[in-house]
Amino acid sequence: MLRAISSASVLLLATSIAAHAGGDRALGKKVFNRCIACHEAATDRDKIGPHLLGVVGRTAGTAESFLGHYSEAMKSAGAAGLVWDEANLAEYLKAPKLKVPGNKMAFAGLTKDDDIANVIAYLKADPKP
Repeated sequence: MLRAISSASVLLLATSIAAHAGGDRALGKKVFNRCIACHEAATDRDKIGPHLLGVVGRTAGTAESFLGHYSEAMKSAGAAGLVWDEANLAEYLKAPKLKVPGNKMAFAGLTKDDDIANVIAYLKADPKP
Protein backbone atom coordinates (compact mmCIF):
# COMPACT_ATOMS: atom_id res chain seq x y z
CA MET A 1 0.00 0.00 0.00
CA LEU A 2 2.78 2.42 0.98
CA ARG A 3 4.66 1.54 -2.19
CA ALA A 4 1.59 2.35 -4.33
CA ILE A 5 1.16 5.71 -2.59
CA SER A 6 4.87 6.50 -3.07
CA SER A 7 4.68 5.59 -6.74
CA ALA A 8 1.60 7.73 -7.19
CA SER A 9 3.30 10.66 -5.42
CA VAL A 10 6.36 10.41 -7.65
CA LEU A 11 4.18 10.27 -10.76
CA LEU A 12 2.15 13.28 -9.62
CA LEU A 13 5.31 15.25 -8.87
CA ALA A 14 6.86 14.38 -12.23
CA THR A 15 3.66 15.37 -14.03
CA SER A 16 3.46 18.72 -12.25
CA ILE A 17 7.13 19.47 -12.97
CA ALA A 18 6.64 18.67 -16.66
CA ALA A 19 3.53 20.86 -16.82
CA HIS A 20 5.37 23.66 -15.02
CA ALA A 21 8.37 23.40 -17.34
CA GLY A 22 6.10 23.97 -20.33
CA GLY A 23 4.78 27.24 -18.97
CA ASP A 24 1.30 28.70 -19.01
CA ARG A 25 0.46 30.81 -22.04
CA ALA A 26 -2.33 32.73 -20.26
CA LEU A 27 0.07 33.75 -17.51
CA GLY A 28 2.68 34.44 -20.18
CA LYS A 29 0.35 36.92 -21.86
CA LYS A 30 0.15 38.81 -18.56
CA VAL A 31 3.93 38.79 -18.15
CA PHE A 32 4.29 39.91 -21.78
CA ASN A 33 2.59 43.17 -20.76
CA ARG A 34 6.07 44.22 -19.59
CA CYS A 35 7.24 43.84 -23.19
CA ILE A 36 4.42 45.48 -25.16
CA ALA A 37 5.87 48.98 -25.07
CA CYS A 38 8.59 47.75 -27.42
CA HIS A 39 7.32 44.49 -28.96
CA GLU A 40 4.16 43.16 -30.55
CA ALA A 41 3.39 39.45 -30.38
CA ALA A 42 -0.12 39.24 -31.80
CA THR A 43 0.66 40.92 -35.13
CA ASP A 44 3.66 41.45 -37.37
CA ARG A 45 3.78 45.17 -36.51
CA ASP A 46 7.19 46.37 -35.35
CA LYS A 47 7.58 48.89 -32.58
CA ILE A 48 10.84 50.03 -31.00
CA GLY A 49 11.84 46.38 -31.24
CA PRO A 50 10.87 43.75 -33.80
CA HIS A 51 7.54 41.96 -33.72
CA LEU A 52 7.67 38.60 -31.99
CA LEU A 53 4.92 36.85 -33.92
CA GLY A 54 6.41 33.52 -34.92
CA VAL A 55 9.69 34.22 -33.13
CA VAL A 56 10.05 30.66 -31.80
CA GLY A 57 12.19 28.87 -34.37
CA ARG A 58 13.27 32.06 -36.16
CA THR A 59 16.94 32.91 -36.62
CA ALA A 60 18.00 35.93 -34.56
CA GLY A 61 18.07 39.23 -36.41
CA THR A 62 16.02 38.08 -39.40
CA ALA A 63 12.50 39.52 -39.08
CA GLU A 64 12.15 40.96 -42.61
CA SER A 65 10.32 44.10 -41.50
CA PHE A 66 13.02 44.98 -38.96
CA LEU A 67 16.19 44.17 -40.94
CA GLY A 68 17.36 47.78 -41.12
CA HIS A 69 17.02 48.27 -37.37
CA TYR A 70 18.77 45.31 -35.76
CA SER A 71 22.05 45.91 -33.96
CA GLU A 72 25.17 44.49 -35.56
CA ALA A 73 25.41 42.21 -32.52
CA MET A 74 21.99 40.68 -33.20
CA LYS A 75 22.66 40.31 -36.92
CA SER A 76 26.00 38.66 -36.15
CA ALA A 77 24.40 36.32 -33.62
CA GLY A 78 21.90 35.20 -36.25
CA ALA A 79 24.61 34.82 -38.88
CA ALA A 80 26.53 32.66 -36.39
CA GLY A 81 23.50 30.37 -36.07
CA LEU A 82 21.51 31.69 -33.10
CA VAL A 83 17.94 30.43 -33.46
CA TRP A 84 15.23 31.42 -31.01
CA ASP A 85 14.39 27.99 -29.65
CA GLU A 86 13.08 27.62 -26.11
CA ALA A 87 16.54 27.30 -24.53
CA ASN A 88 17.97 30.35 -26.31
CA LEU A 89 14.86 32.42 -25.61
CA ALA A 90 15.06 31.48 -21.93
CA GLU A 91 18.70 32.58 -21.73
CA TYR A 92 17.97 35.80 -23.61
CA LEU A 93 14.91 36.69 -21.56
CA LYS A 94 16.89 36.12 -18.37
CA ALA A 95 19.89 38.27 -19.41
CA PRO A 96 19.70 39.85 -22.89
CA LYS A 97 23.07 41.58 -22.63
CA LEU A 98 24.81 38.35 -21.62
CA LYS A 99 23.21 36.21 -24.32
CA VAL A 100 23.86 38.71 -27.13
CA PRO A 101 26.44 41.24 -25.95
CA GLY A 102 26.07 44.59 -27.69
CA ASN A 103 22.39 44.20 -28.60
CA LYS A 104 20.14 47.28 -28.42
CA MET A 105 17.49 45.93 -26.06
CA ALA A 106 17.40 48.11 -22.94
CA PHE A 107 15.35 45.63 -20.87
CA ALA A 108 17.50 43.99 -18.18
CA GLY A 109 15.64 40.69 -18.29
CA LEU A 110 13.06 38.67 -16.41
CA THR A 111 14.19 37.43 -13.01
CA LYS A 112 11.71 34.61 -12.39
CA ASP A 113 12.07 31.30 -14.22
CA ASP A 114 8.28 30.86 -14.09
CA ASP A 115 7.77 34.18 -15.89
CA ILE A 116 10.28 33.17 -18.55
CA ALA A 117 8.63 29.78 -19.11
CA ASN A 118 5.22 31.43 -19.29
CA VAL A 119 6.29 34.08 -21.81
CA ILE A 120 7.84 31.39 -23.99
CA ALA A 121 4.61 29.38 -23.79
CA TYR A 122 2.70 32.52 -24.87
CA LEU A 123 5.06 33.17 -27.79
CA LYS A 124 4.93 29.52 -28.87
CA ALA A 125 1.12 29.70 -28.94
CA ASP A 126 1.41 32.12 -31.90
CA PRO A 127 -0.89 34.61 -30.13
CA LYS A 128 -2.84 36.06 -33.03
CA PRO A 129 -5.98 38.02 -32.08
